[in-house]
Amino acid sequence: MLELGLEERLPNFRVDLKQLDAAAELVVAAMRATYPTLAVPFHSRWRHFIVHGENRYATFRWTDGRTDRFAKARAAFDLAIVSTILDAGAGPQWRYRDPATGDAFGRSEGLALASLTMFVQGQFSSDASQPMRADAAKLREVTVERLAEGLQVSDTNPIIGLHERAAVLRALGRHVGANPSLFAHNDAPRPGGLFDHLVALSDEEIIRAPVILSEVLHHLGPIWPSRLALGGIALGDCWRHPAITTTDATNELVPLHKLSQWLTYSLIEPLQDAGLTVTDIDGLTGLAEYRNGGLFVDTGVLALREESLGAAEHDIGSPLVVEWRALTVALLDRLAGVVRAKLNVDCAELPLARILEGGSWRAGRNIARTRRRDGSPPIKVVSDGTVF
Repeated sequence: MLELGLEERLPNFRVDLKQLDAAAELVVAAMRATYPTLAVPFHSRWRHFIVHGENRYATFRWTDGRTDRFAKARAAFDLAIVSTILDAGAGPQWRYRDPATGDAFGRSEGLALASLTMFVQGQFSSDASQPMRADAAKLREVTVERLAEGLQVSDTNPIIGLHERAAVLRALGRHVGANPSLFAHNDAPRPGGLFDHLVALSDEEIIRAPVILSEVLHHLGPIWPSRLALGGIALGDCWRHPAITTTDATNELVPLHKLSQWLTYSLIEPLQDAGLTVTDIDGLTGLAEYRNGGLFVDTGVLALREESLGAAEHDIGSPLVVEWRALTVALLDRLAGVVRAKLNVDCAELPLARILEGGSWRAGRNIARTRRRDGSPPIKVVSDGTVF
């Protein structure tokens, strides 16, 4: 897609790599402001559980009573999987009021706190003696009403895709329950059983990040709404674009898998905490989401061929949005090189996972707030709460 863009052969966007330097400057500024020593952690769900410097999950975890490293990892996998599923776009109006501080949080931060609160309260566990877990039996019972209560949704606090989020959680419960050989190695079927599966795949407790992604795609892929299928396999976050042509069954297909990759990034730390070594983290791509993509549009790296399209709403599966998201993934690699050059570091010191966190999504959010009063992305996407 990027090659086509550089050849001026895309229908919706122009690509101007000369503007990458300006985008990189914003990323470096955001990184230095948030992490002055450049000790940037990985981009993952765990960052959103930190509120005013307090790691909420760590606080709850140490009161949970579990001491076994693998038991802790299964619980962390449970939370990461459920919380990531809930972490598609919430929309500009929704806010979650933190019971502990009274502060209101929107978007990813609000969804993280809401899901953590529900997790700690045992709303995903069928075992009252072990609230901090998720299991198939309880997930199958998730209702729209209960999820709305947990997310504090109301007529005056609407969220995008409430019904769809509940449906994906129920699908997770059904899928996990139907596959005990994968998800019930040491317990009743639970999402955290994926941890034991990955341990079994590791070589002396060493595992490559792309292997984690592959297992996530294969074994959690069936929970996502079916849009396109290939060979009887639902493809999830994969879409068609007429400019991508092949001579086989993948003609026009553009795989993006934003939430699956976001989840993979979020599973790395629980694996590391359990004593495993995760290698080849740069084997994962950037994320095809609207903050990274918005950074490129707002800095002029990407420009709509027709400016009027910026005022319209676009379906998540439209060629324009597919084009935008695919270009975002490719451009993040180019951006990473410029950022590293400015900081005089290599990819080992600053892998893409740290640039995303430091980083590109933060810079995208910052510039959106300066350009638009509500901080919304420069392109309006009609989504269902199950993509990004």
